[in-house]
Amino acid sequence: MRTSRCMLANVTKMLDFYSQFNPSPLSIKQFIDFGLSACERKSFVFLRKELPVRLSNIMKEIHLLPDNLLRMPSVCLVNDWYIRSFQEILEFEQADINDKMLTKFCQALVKIRNRHTDVVQTMAQGVLELKESHEVDQATENSIQYFLDRFYMSRISIRMLINQHTLLFGGNLNGHSRHIGCIDPQCDPIGVVQDAYENARFLCDQYYLASPELVVKSHNELEPNSPIRIVYVPSHLYHMLFELFKNSMRAVMEYHGSSCENYPPLEVTVVRGKEDICVKVSDRGGGIPRSHMDQLFNYMYSTAPEPPKTDAHTVPLAGYGYGLPISRLYARYFHGDLILLSCEGYGTDAIIYMKALSNEANELLPIFNKTSTKFYRTSIPTGDWSNQNSSMGVRHLTMGNPRRPVLPSSSLSEEHVRC
Repeated sequence: MRTSRCMLANVTKMLDFYSQFNPSPLSIKQFIDFGLSACERKSFVFLRKELPVRLSNIMKEIHLLPDNLLRMPSVCLVNDWYIRSFQEILEFEQADINDKMLTKFCQALVKIRNRHTDVVQTMAQGVLELKESHEVDQATENSIQYFLDRFYMSRISIRMLINQHTLLFGGNLNGHSRHIGCIDPQCDPIGVVQDAYENARFLCDQYYLASPELVVKSHNELEPNSPIRIVYVPSHLYHMLFELFKNSMRAVMEYHGSSCENYPPLEVTVVRGKEDICVKVSDRGGGIPRSHMDQLFNYMYSTAPEPPKTDAHTVPLAGYGYGLPISRLYARYFHGDLILLSCEGYGTDAIIYMKALSNEANELLPIFNKTSTKFYRTSIPTGDWSNQNSSMGVRHLTMGNPRRPVLPSSSLSEEHVRC
């Protein structure tokens, strides 16, 4: 008992220490530049400082959640996972750098990534447990919405760092020889569109015994006769498109009914402009009432019980309902966006924006500070008719205190370690 108390006290002390520092956001270009001359020692020295900073920043916010939510079994489980992972990274804080230690570190990162595989579903279950056992007022709901946006964004960023290191130095690029870690310098967005469509179509065919076709168009503003390419993480784009296709297919099939002989196709337009590369997914699935649009990105609204795996009558295109808000986080992670435009009675357009220039695609990271702390303690001001911004959580994502210290040697490009 005494040992566990000492361990907990040490974790608390280290959380307080590392949460003083701002995370160091990297651009896709920085990831690429480092990967081209990858030095495992540099990456090790960077990550053993940066990962505790990112973990501690979000772990401090977990403790600001309403007490009722913190007591939910699933939330306790997620909290335990983060504490354990934080402790395991700290074991390398003062370690000597040698080949054996580098191998051990890479193995530890794989173990941490695997431990956190089900974090999204488990945290979603914790929110369900709260809704089923307690009344949730508006202030609590707003706090949870704000937290989950930041929590899941933090998770995306931590997995990005871990994946880059383990793919570069773990010797497994899954057959993608041109990839630099999980980044494809010549990512073909149309190819990713087709992959995501085929997999979503498979699910749709399983349940509805039919599916809408796909029509793809492209427009390259800068080089009209050239294919569109982007430096990006294909798995992130796939995640967003797969979710959008599932939603569109389900809408089309249910809006037009089983008696329809020719379902209207899904139309995808990929456009390269000077600043952005856009992917627009258009369906004729009846659209969404304007009064419901804001709720589509609300975790508390869209959370639904996970379909039982044994229930053959459950639509396979439905789940916890976290797909859209998390897809928007993937888009915003590198300073892009995902927006929905709907014509009720006709259909919906979903547009994914991605930065065309890799040096402008910087990580968007949540920072723990007085501003974020205050948000959990006060009610959200009601917007008047002249300010209908419903995405308040995003405005606070990077509101860091410029006076907060930054850990020394916290940039991959500036770390001077002999390779």
